[in-house]
Amino acid sequence: MTKRIEENYFLVIRIVFLFVFTIFGIINSDMAGASFGILLLNMSFVTSMVIKELLNGKWKLIPYGFAIVLFCILISFVGKGYILLGFLLVFDILSDAGAGIWGYVLAAVGGIVPSPIGQVVQLTIVALLAICYIQHYFVVLSYKKQMQEDTIIEQNLKRDIYKKDAENKAEMRRNMLLAENRLLEERSKLSQTLHDKLGHSINGSIYQLEAIKVLMEKDPEKSRVMLQGVIDQMRTGMDEIRAILRKERPEKKDISMLQLYRLTEECREKGIEMNLSTSGDTAQIPENIWEVILDNTFEAVTNSMKYAQCTRIDVNIVVMNKMIRCSISDNGLGCKDFTDGMGISGMRSRVRNIGGTLSFETEKGFAVNMLLPL
Repeated sequence: MTKRIEENYFLVIRIVFLFVFTIFGIINSDMAGASFGILLLNMSFVTSMVIKELLNGKWKLIPYGFAIVLFCILISFVGKGYILLGFLLVFDILSDAGAGIWGYVLAAVGGIVPSPIGQVVQLTIVALLAICYIQHYFVVLSYKKQMQEDTIIEQNLKRDIYKKDAENKAEMRRNMLLAENRLLEERSKLSQTLHDKLGHSINGSIYQLEAIKVLMEKDPEKSRVMLQGVIDQMRTGMDEIRAILRKERPEKKDISMLQLYRLTEECREKGIEMNLSTSGDTAQIPENIWEVILDNTFEAVTNSMKYAQCTRIDVNIVVMNKMIRCSISDNGLGCKDFTDGMGISGMRSRVRNIGGTLSFETEKGFAVNMLLPL
């Protein structure tokens, strides 16, 4: 109820003015006493003024016309004490007509018209009316309009943020699927290569070993020669295996990014929003640096989930010219003082071993910042 009054405060003010001016007119009527006819005229005028507030567009002209006729009757036959109702009627007409500030000012100047009230009192009341209307239509309404525009802008920004967030999540899932598919393809390729290049060689070695077992007692010398051939063949096979693994194994960057993507999915499954962002060429990051980033990220995320009571974790990896900046931050409780446990000590040791620096931010949530040499 209070909120509705606040939203329609100006309507309440006008109704108060309407009743006050009507009572004032009755008191200052030229006729002795308030007859039933005068009261009926007054109530009809008030009713028409209230009804026009409920109507829109051209329909307002009917109660406006009725109110003008009733006002003329009251002024002509009852008394000029109703003059204030006329000013209220004029200001309402000006407001519905969309008059500018000068329209209200000119209407207020009309307060110098002689009346039983007295010019000073009448001019003061009319000026107060003008100020109320000007304040409402040129200050309050413009402020409300600006607030509405700001609200629309804010809603659009929120919608854009939600849209961007959804796009980032979708992009992350696509990247995770691409990384998984790439690893599966490389694994399949590796399996096929091992089968094609080593399958026949190993089968041949097995057959030769079976033959050696049969000839071992009958012809030891030939068996020895065949065994040496098998050994040489197996050694060659081992060299081929090493060459294939060096050539076909997945890149550390793909494996590391896939692990981070999976970590984000695990966090989301547990109700914590985790966002992963990278900038720069992550392919330049060496394997030993990736190991430090992964180990420390898993440690920091685990600590956030255990102790921070957070709802969001952000992981940001930036590759610069000669340095890599990696930060893991949450929006949890934070802590002003903390001691190094096994996890924090391990993080410090890993970063120190590769010549990097490690720092913490504890005021707004908890953040782990790593600066690693490239």
